[in-house]
Amino acid sequence: MNRKAVVLLSGGLDSTLATKILLEQGIEIEAINFQTMFGCCKDDARKVAHELGVRFTMLPVGMDYVELVKNPKHGVGKGINPCVDCRAYMFRVAKKFMEEIDASFVVSGEVLGQRPMSQRSDCFETIERESDLKGLIVRPLSAKLLDPSIPEQEGAVDRERLYDIQGRSRSRLLELARRFGIENPPQPSTGCALTEPEFAKKVRDVFQHVKDYERWQFEILKTGRHFRLDPQAKLIVGREAGENEYLEYLHPVGTTLLTPVNFAGPSALLDGPSTPDRLERSGRLILSYTKHFPPEPPRIQWEREGSLGVLEISSSSPEAEFLSLRIT
Repeated sequence: MNRKAVVLLSGGLDSTLATKILLEQGIEIEAINFQTMFGCCKDDARKVAHELGVRFTMLPVGMDYVELVKNPKHGVGKGINPCVDCRAYMFRVAKKFMEEIDASFVVSGEVLGQRPMSQRSDCFETIERESDLKGLIVRPLSAKLLDPSIPEQEGAVDRERLYDIQGRSRSRLLELARRFGIENPPQPSTGCALTEPEFAKKVRDVFQHVKDYERWQFEILKTGRHFRLDPQAKLIVGREAGENEYLEYLHPVGTTLLTPVNFAGPSALLDGPSTPDRLERSGRLILSYTKHFPPEPPRIQWEREGSLGVLEISSSSPEAEFLSLRIT
């Protein structure tokens, strides 16, 4: 067994410490991070990898990950988070990457007992079995509380220089960070977006109403206000200038972009068939989010697959109507 490993680097304190511990033992490390369509993973992993001096690879997950979220084998948490299935998926990808770069094992910053859905000893066993990495995952922060991994048994990793941290307290982690000279250690993550009940509603809405969903329909869930107009159509309304620009840039095939013509207001994206009634309702919803009405009748431009039109809106939606349509 060689002394080369793949670390799942989130950019948070735990995975940073796990990497530091093994780098201190002279183990060659390559870091990977996962980019999901739900925006779950942290963008600062690349920066942390650079600071640690390790190679970094960002791995986008495929639509098979969406199917995992839709039909998890091991259940979900308070939102729609399939934690055990998700970890097993990521370790399967890590195993493939490990084999491609001729590494011998995988490293994780997981702490025993820190997260109830996936960081229990029985969950660790399930994840190792389903990722075909039995004995090949090293968890430096809690290793002394777990059965020795194969790298530990064979001496590639010095078990005596690993730790026995468990639970949700950060005191020992912060102490370790000071020892390694990590200034301003990252605050605990707010967690996976899929654990958020409000976000979970938007994911379930796509599963319920869209038969042949596409990646962008999940990537956009963190952008704007989402309204279910009817079973076949949803409206996404920008909340600020950056989101308006994003909706205008994205504008996928099969959607209608709506933008104000003679008043200041949000842009919106209509996902679904563009009928006169849906355009009218969409215009009224857009108008509900403007404070300054023009002296002449407000007009909204719509654009769909090369066709353009202008719609005059008579009035904004009453609050009760648009609140009843809002998914979150």
